[in-house]
Amino acid sequence: MFADAAGFLGESAGEVTDMAAYGYDRLTALDHSFLLLEKDEAYMHVASTMIFEAGGLRTANGGVDAEGIKRFVAAQLHLIPRYRQRLAWVPIENHPVWVDDDRFNLDYHVRHTSLPKPGSEEQLKRLSARIMQQHLDRSRPLWEMWIVEGLEGDRFAMISKVHHCMIDGVSGVDLLKILMRLTPDTSIPEAPRYMPRPTPGGLELLGQEIFRRASLPFETLRDIRRFAREADDARREVSVRFRAIADTLGASMRRASTTPLNRPIGPHRRFDWLTMDLAEIKSMRRALGGTLNDLVLTVVTGAVRRFLELRQVNLDEIDFRVMTPVSVRSDSERGTLGNRVSAWVVALPVSERDPRKQLEQISARTAELKGSKRAVAAEILTQAAEYTPSTLLSLGARNITRLLPFNMVVTNVPGPQIPMYCLGARMQEAYPHVPLLDNLGLGIALMSYDGRLCWGFNADYDLVPDLSAFVTAIQESFDELRWLVRENQVHVEPSPAAIPSESAAEATPARPNGTNGSSQPPSA
Repeated sequence: MFADAAGFLGESAGEVTDMAAYGYDRLTALDHSFLLLEKDEAYMHVASTMIFEAGGLRTANGGVDAEGIKRFVAAQLHLIPRYRQRLAWVPIENHPVWVDDDRFNLDYHVRHTSLPKPGSEEQLKRLSARIMQQHLDRSRPLWEMWIVEGLEGDRFAMISKVHHCMIDGVSGVDLLKILMRLTPDTSIPEAPRYMPRPTPGGLELLGQEIFRRASLPFETLRDIRRFAREADDARREVSVRFRAIADTLGASMRRASTTPLNRPIGPHRRFDWLTMDLAEIKSMRRALGGTLNDLVLTVVTGAVRRFLELRQVNLDEIDFRVMTPVSVRSDSERGTLGNRVSAWVVALPVSERDPRKQLEQISARTAELKGSKRAVAAEILTQAAEYTPSTLLSLGARNITRLLPFNMVVTNVPGPQIPMYCLGARMQEAYPHVPLLDNLGLGIALMSYDGRLCWGFNADYDLVPDLSAFVTAIQESFDELRWLVRENQVHVEPSPAAIPSESAAEATPARPNGTNGSSQPPSA
């Protein structure tokens, strides 16, 4: 059997010895799909912009100790072996594997830049968008970290990029816990010596792939026996899963309505953000019912409705759906890289004007999806893709964006609810960034952190020139739900709350129609 890359919370690379001379790790079909989906105009890395107090990292001249951060990252890399691995390819099969990079250079991955002092958040958003829209070099480990000094208010930022074939949202949060600390500790441990394992040659890779394919029927039989032992009612469970798979396949064959947000995208991006008080949102959820994610989707519904009305779309004729990733990562898999996600496709009631009815319909729909085991069905289909040759996966990836069954991605990842520090500098906010597929002009990612819900909005530069209007529509939709709670005379702590972005705060609240502060051309 081929070697597993040293599972990223403890084993050193040298401890994995499934092969005597070589070490490598095969990408799953799901991880591989994120490589196949990448195009010149559509990158497939996930990212985030994190804002810190300068704290103990402030230098004598008012800058940031970027070299100290680099030394700290170097000291942690042995906990994340994937960060020192690059892609290699199995001959003929053309399937990717991870191998140790014997030319690893940390200077390429940790970079230092500056805003013109005093740099505003609008300038940081533009810089974030420009950094995010640049593809990662596939000949190197697929990640970058940019340290950005010069931000007003005695702050600095870190912009992180990691290819989606390496992590999903939950493993990204686990990764954050390794690169940050729970206390303002400024000590930097000594970095262990890096000893890359030899890279296997083409014949070794091909031989192991042939062996893997030959063993698949036996692994399938073993999985079936284990399922029969563990299932309380195997026949009923099989029936439920087949029905869920049929429902999932049926839903995926129905293309979503075409909207102004669903057009071919270009290579340039706009990025914006918004912050809300998490305690207030939880209080509103208790008052109105549903889950926190139901409330988020209701806020998105109201914003999409407002935004499409501005674009003069007939909402009665729109079937607007969002894809929401669902983690299927077990407790034993926490701390491992790679993707362990399934997905729901949720129809948003954008033609409904009443926010209470919007929430009721969304809650009913997500409850139905939970009962139907759609997430399990999608995971089964993903596992089945392990049997699919790379050439067929590639053909499927080329055609998937033409028949997308959803209009937007909305992903909500729970983050740590305590302060995190980087060498004594406290992280204030973390704004996540979800990549766009072709024909998806806008994506929304959320992460809760230390009592805040941080929204990140990634949009195609030309399809959504008025991104700030959408951010304002999110704020208005949230305020409408807040008003609904107060109308029902339910107590919710008022919040200086929703802390909008600069561009959102300056827009006209009644009917937003401004442009994003990112009016600078993409090449600027």
